[in-house]
Amino acid sequence: MIPRLLTRYNEEILPGLQEKIGRKNRLSLPRLKKIVINMGVGSAVSEKKHLEEAVDAMTQIAGQKPVVTLARRSIAGFRLREGMPIGCRVTLRGHRMYEFLDRLISIALPRVRDFRGLNPDAFDGRGNYSIGLSEQLVFPELNPDKFTRQQGMNITFVISTDSNDEARMLLRDFGMPFRRDDSESR
Repeated sequence: MIPRLLTRYNEEILPGLQEKIGRKNRLSLPRLKKIVINMGVGSAVSEKKHLEEAVDAMTQIAGQKPVVTLARRSIAGFRLREGMPIGCRVTLRGHRMYEFLDRLISIALPRVRDFRGLNPDAFDGRGNYSIGLSEQLVFPELNPDKFTRQQGMNITFVISTDSNDEARMLLRDFGMPFRRDDSESR
């Protein structure tokens, strides 16, 4: 089964971007390459169970098993040693990426408390966009009785363009709920 957003990208978004950007070659238009979800579990230094819970939660959210990330260097103030497991991350591509993006935009982001839209300026200068969620329970796949500890995550969208404006157009066409500035609404 082809994801809904992939069909929409091919049938509606690409032709719209061709008009807006003014390029005829479809391969030169921006496209979503991958989505990287990262959970840093700082409490895993003292409680190994917290990392196991984070891995289980990310497996349910992403639909694939994450990779456990290790500390690169020792930091005595945090009682952290090089090579200790301190987080997990997963890279989504293809159909899973579009399914996750659809669930994020239509289900998870509207469930965020006091949500007023995403920052439209959180691009890195190379066309990639990052957001942070302070709680993983906005995803309906997770059972709130099982995951009682609040755990945040970072989500990075890697886009095949160097222009922040083109990447913003692509994400806006996907339905990403960017915050409107006063200057845009006039």
